[in-house]
Amino acid sequence: MINFEVDEPKKLLAIRYHGVVRAEETEKGLEQIRNGLAKLQRGFRLLADLSELQSMDVGCAPFVEKAMDMCNEKGASMVVRVIPDPHRDIGLQIMSIFHYGGDVRILTCETLAQAKEILET
Repeated sequence: MINFEVDEPKKLLAIRYHGVVRAEETEKGLEQIRNGLAKLQRGFRLLADLSELQSMDVGCAPFVEKAMDMCNEKGASMVVRVIPDPHRDIGLQIMSIFHYGGDVRILTCETLAQAKEILET
């Protein structure tokens, strides 16, 4: 399951992954991301919370890459990821090199509390 949330005053798009995520979900999620991005201005921040992710199908990769491209084109200034176990990074770090501009700050945290602290500063 994937949940999407936009906090306009905080200039934040949050994407939270739960359980087992399939390609169909990530493809459908692109429309929700598009709608969320329409509410945000250049300089927004992205929170990608994978703390409750059990697994993600390899077929999700093209849709995750498309989401990265959409966020980059809209002008994301920062991407904060929550990945409790660094060994479970599902290729996001490598994909980010190709799908975000060099001016996008990308941080990975082990806990949601750490991510929130970064986003509040």
